[in-house]
Amino acid sequence: MRYIVHTLGATASAAALVLSGLAAGTAQADAAGDTGLYAPSALVLTVGKGEAAATATVERAVTLNCAPAPAGTHPSARAACQELSTVNGEFAMLTGTSDRPCTRQWDPVTITAAGVWEGKRVDWSATYGNSCEMRESMNGSAVFAF
Repeated sequence: MRYIVHTLGATASAAALVLSGLAAGTAQADAAGDTGLYAPSALVLTVGKGEAAATATVERAVTLNCAPAPAGTHPSARAACQELSTVNGEFAMLTGTSDRPCTRQWDPVTITAAGVWEGKRVDWSATYGNSCEMRESMNGSAVFAF
């Protein structure tokens, strides 16, 4: 009889421990699943030599975080975030045309943006014939001015 009571007591204690662990695990999962007041915007921007993003040799790279406040290693984070916000994170809309001439020298430059913009995955790249073409195409944009 004493053995049965002891076993039932141990079983009840183990069950209580397991159930409390499940409750604690659920509480932790809920806390981790909370959403913030803003969608995340964190990017890695690169400028490299080469004809394609996959094979380009990265010469410069910066991080850019735009939410909740502009930050990162980008030298003009606030201006870059404002420009990206204006075009809703569409990097292709940053490019344009310029009347300034560039040489026709073939020395390809590839720029990339990878990460998250307002909660959406970003994987963008563009290749230019040389650094002059890249600068002129960006029309003074702060996003790739680093």
